[in-house]
Amino acid sequence: MSNLDRSNSAVSVRPLFEPFRTGRLELANRIVMAPMTRGFAPGGVPGADVADYYRRRAENGVGLIVTEGTLINHPAAAASPNWPNFHGEAALNGWARVVAGVHEAGGRIIPQLWHVGTTRKVGSQPNPEAPPIGPSGLDLTGGKVSEPLTETEIADIVAAFAQAAADAKRIGFDGIELHGAHGYLIDQFFWEKTNRRTDRYGGSLADRTRFAVEIIEACRRAAGPEFPIVLRFSQWKSNNYTAKLANTPDELEQFLVPLAAAGVDLFHCSTRRFWEPEFDGSDLNLAGWTKKLTGKPTITVGSVGLDAEFTKMYQGAGADPADLGGLLERLERGEFDLVAVGRALLHDPAWAAKVRDGRTDELLPFTLESTKTLY
Repeated sequence: MSNLDRSNSAVSVRPLFEPFRTGRLELANRIVMAPMTRGFAPGGVPGADVADYYRRRAENGVGLIVTEGTLINHPAAAASPNWPNFHGEAALNGWARVVAGVHEAGGRIIPQLWHVGTTRKVGSQPNPEAPPIGPSGLDLTGGKVSEPLTETEIADIVAAFAQAAADAKRIGFDGIELHGAHGYLIDQFFWEKTNRRTDRYGGSLADRTRFAVEIIEACRRAAGPEFPIVLRFSQWKSNNYTAKLANTPDELEQFLVPLAAAGVDLFHCSTRRFWEPEFDGSDLNLAGWTKKLTGKPTITVGSVGLDAEFTKMYQGAGADPADLGGLLERLERGEFDLVAVGRALLHDPAWAAKVRDGRTDELLPFTLESTKTLY
């Protein structure tokens, strides 16, 4: 029996190590490193330690790396001076070195392009004078923190995303991911609690996708017809784990169709626990439903490889390695196409290689210490 037929379950890990291709994006396997904010980029510039951090995952068999959230060129995009920018010569040169290292190790990498919207607190660094911004100026509780964005301001933000896409292509990235999840700016347009607009950017769930559609279309124009565009979205928000954009498959379809038509190549479907059904009457998770409704490939994510979901991990208990049997069965039957691994990879850069080679007894537990350094 080959190493690929062994795992810590009775199910073969072989499906996890099948090649994958969609358009111009060719991957050696189905493992994706999930984006995770690290805060190791002082002044917004990723250094050699960040480049080495990502390279180690590529050297150990991760098929696709999605970087931590990187900030578009807008004064209110960030809420920390240690989060990496995706603009300016120094930051882009730093990212070019990251790309070079990952490619030399045989991996593929895309940046996650991010604007935090009204989750940013008033006075936050690195631009304390910039007010938080959002579609209606509301935070995730529905409280007012600023004035609604004007259409001119929206156009400027769309242009900033497009410039980041063009820069990503120029410095050698293999595509981009747009962060449309967890209650950040793009998601604030999606969610009726934070989008009360009565113009063309508000209204029905389908109408509330317009901002994202314009970003996708602008990125496509800026980076060309074959440059891969991934969209990460979620139902839950960072302050509300039970929030829903769509309560039924029909509503989810209304939401997804405009985004797919705009040019999304791959949907990254963020859930807290990948094994949970998204709707009653079906075992499909969010990635499974998204693939079924759009025909587009999908990435599943949510506590993969660990025996506790992430909110509990941060209550001091940590998490131990988990059996992959249920995940592998879902992948093999085609419910989704790729699997994003987050905290299991945070503390164990060799996670993919250990799973591939049947060395699951060597997998490391996750602890809070894992977040404090770049392993």
